[in-house]
Amino acid sequence: MAEVQHDNSAEHVVLEKKDLSASDDAPESLGTMTKDDKRAFILLVVLYALQGIPVGLTFGTMPFLLKSHVGYGGLGFFMLSTYPYSIKLLWSPIVDSYFVSSWRIPCTKWELYLGRRKSWIVPVQIIVGLTFIALAKNIDALMERAETLISLITCVFFVLISLAATQDIAVDGWALTLLSKNSLGYASTAQTIGVNLGYFMSFTVFLALNSVEACNKYLRWTPKNTPILTLSGYLQMCGLAFICVTLWLLFYQKEAKESERMEIREAYSTIWQICQLRHVQLFLIVHMICKIGYQANDAVTGLKLVERGLGKEDLAFAVLVDFPFQLLFGYLTATWSRGDKALQPWMVAMVFKLLFAAMSMGVVAGMSADGSEPITTSYFLLILFSTILNSFASTVQFVGITAFHTQVADPVMGGTYMTLLNTISNLGGTWPRYFVLKMVDFFTVSMCRPPLDVDFSKIEKMLHMSNASLSLGECKSEAGLEHCSKIGGTCATIRDGYFATSTICIGLGVVTFVFFIVPICRRLQRIAPSEWHIVSHAQKKH
Repeated sequence: MAEVQHDNSAEHVVLEKKDLSASDDAPESLGTMTKDDKRAFILLVVLYALQGIPVGLTFGTMPFLLKSHVGYGGLGFFMLSTYPYSIKLLWSPIVDSYFVSSWRIPCTKWELYLGRRKSWIVPVQIIVGLTFIALAKNIDALMERAETLISLITCVFFVLISLAATQDIAVDGWALTLLSKNSLGYASTAQTIGVNLGYFMSFTVFLALNSVEACNKYLRWTPKNTPILTLSGYLQMCGLAFICVTLWLLFYQKEAKESERMEIREAYSTIWQICQLRHVQLFLIVHMICKIGYQANDAVTGLKLVERGLGKEDLAFAVLVDFPFQLLFGYLTATWSRGDKALQPWMVAMVFKLLFAAMSMGVVAGMSADGSEPITTSYFLLILFSTILNSFASTVQFVGITAFHTQVADPVMGGTYMTLLNTISNLGGTWPRYFVLKMVDFFTVSMCRPPLDVDFSKIEKMLHMSNASLSLGECKSEAGLEHCSKIGGTCATIRDGYFATSTICIGLGVVTFVFFIVPICRRLQRIAPSEWHIVSHAQKKH
C-alpha cells in the first residue's frame, strides 16, 4: 500500500506504497502493454484518484480552511483524523481474508457478483459518496461553528480517511490480479498518478477555485464576491463521482474469482515474528523518531505563510509548480538508492530537511507579523524555491527508504513485510503532529489591545484594585483576530510559538540524528538481507 507525501509548504504527505515498480518483468513502456492491461491501468488510476480526494481534503485543504475558525490546538486535534493511514496494518489482514463472491438483493431475484476486492471497494466507496453528499449539506454550518464542533468535524474526516485506507488496501490487492505479470510494475505508476491527481484536485485546484482573489485575478472578466467553487459544491461533486464510478464498477467490471483465503492468524503471527527481530525493532524506532526534527516545518510553515500575508491561491500555485519537480526528482533519485547503501541518500536528505526547516523559520520571520505588507515577487520566488528544495529532499528520503524496504523485505511475505515497514514509517510522520500544533498554541503569547482613542488606564487601575482583570478576547485564532478588529482593538503577538516549537523540533532532530539515527542506520546497512527474513533467521538459530 502506499504512503502519501505532501509538502504543505508544505506538509509532505506520503501514502505508503508497495514497491511494485521493482518487478523484473515490467515492460519498458506503457505502449507495450496489452489492451486489457491498459484498461486495467486506467481503472486503477481512477480508483486511486478517488482515494486521493478525501486524502487531499484532510491532509491539505481542511487545515487551511479551519485556520480561519480555530487555533493551532484545534488544528492539532483535527490532525488526529489522519491517523488511519498510519494504523491500517491493524485491519489489512481482515480486508485480505474476508469477502463474498455474490450478494442477492433482498426481496428480488437479482444477484450481484462481487469478489475478493469488490466486496470491500464497492460498499466502502458507496459509503464515502453518501457521506460526502450528506456533509455537503451541513459543511457550511459546521465550519461556522468549527471552534465548538471541532470534535465532530474530526470524527467525520477520521471516518472518511479510515474508509479511504480500507479502499487502498483492497485496490492494492486487486492490482496484483488486474494486471498481467509483465505489466505488474505499472501498479505503482497507476497509484502515483491516481493518488496525486485526486490529492491535487482536492488541494491545489480546489483552493484556487475557492479563492475569490484567484478567481477574479485569473479566471474572470468581471470581479465577483463569491468563489467559482464552494466547499459544499465540491463535496457534492465528489460524492456523485464516487457513486457513479462505483455503480459502473459494480455492473460492468468483472473480477477474477479467487477461492484461496488468507489465514488471519497466520498474517498477524507473521507480523509479530518480524517485530521480534532485534534489527527490525531498531529500524522501527528510527522510523518513529526520524521526522520529529522537521515536523513543525511540515505541519505549520504553510499555515504561517498564509497567516503572514501569502495568499492561499499563491501557496496552492507553489505546490502546483512543485508537482512536476516531484516526479522528475523521483526519477533521478531512483538511481541513488541502490546497492548496499540504500539508506545513504535518505540520511543525506535528512540533513537538508533539517536545514530547510531552519531556513523556513527565516522566511517566515522576514514577513510582516500581521500580514499587512504585500509579498514582493522576489520574496514569493524565494518561498517557491524553498518549497521545491524541501520537496526534493522529501522525495530523496522517500525513494531511499522505499528502496531499503524493498531490499530487506522477505519475498515470501513481501506484502505483509512492506505494509509493516511503510505503516510505521507513515506513523512516524503522523504521531508528532498533534503535539507540535499544541506546542505552537502553548508557546504563543498574544493579546488584543484596546482602541487607541480609549483610555483604559483608569479602568485597568480600578480592576487591579479589586483583583479583577480586563480581557478583550484571545488573538490566536482567526475568529479571535476578527473579534478584536470588530471592537476596534488591535491584536499583538508578543511571542510566536512557531519559532520556539520549530527550534525545539530541530534541536531534537539534530541530537537524535547524530547520536542514534546515523550509527543505527550504518549498522543496519551492513546486515545481510537474509538476516531480515524470518525463515532464514529461524534456520540459523537451529
